[in-house]
Amino acid sequence: MFLKPFEIRWSDVDANAHLANSAYINFMSHTRVSFFETYGFSMRTLNLHKIGPVLFYEHVHYFKESYLGMKINVSLELSGLSEDGMFFMFEHNFFDDKGKNLAQCEVMGSWIDLKSRKLVPLPEQLLTQFKTIPKSDTFKILTKADTRKYARAPKDIKLPQ
Repeated sequence: MFLKPFEIRWSDVDANAHLANSAYINFMSHTRVSFFETYGFSMRTLNLHKIGPVLFYEHVHYFKESYLGMKINVSLELSGLSEDGMFFMFEHNFFDDKGKNLAQCEVMGSWIDLKSRKLVPLPEQLLTQFKTIPKSDTFKILTKADTRKYARAPKDIKLPQ
C-alpha cells in the first residue's frame, strides 16, 4: 500500500468546517502523482511516450468527518488493470493519525495519446513496470465493460436560443 501524508489546511475546509469534497479529490490527485513518480511513471516518462492518464470517474464514500489541522494519510492501491494496460482502477483510502478509515474512493481511468486524443494501451515497457505495482485484495482484470458501470447513456438537450 502506498501512503501519502497530509495536514488539512484552511483552504481544504468547507462552510461546515470539515474537509471539503473538492479537497478529497485534490489529495487523491496529489497522491496519484507521487505514486506515479515513485513507480517510474513521471511526467517526463509519460511525455516521452506521448501519453497521459485520464479519469472516467471518482466514486467517494465518506465515513467520518475530517477537520482543520488534522493529519491524514491517503493510500493508493491498484485494484484493477486490463490485460493491455489501457484501463486501470485505483482504490484510495483516507486514514486519521490512528489508522481510522475516514473515506474510500474508487477511481477508474485510462491512458490517452496526447496527439490523437484517443485511448491507448500502455507501451510494453510501461505495462511491464505497471504490473509490478502492489495490488489490492480486491484486484481484478478489467474489461471495457467495467469502464461504464456507473454510466447511463448520454442524453443531449436542446438549449434555448
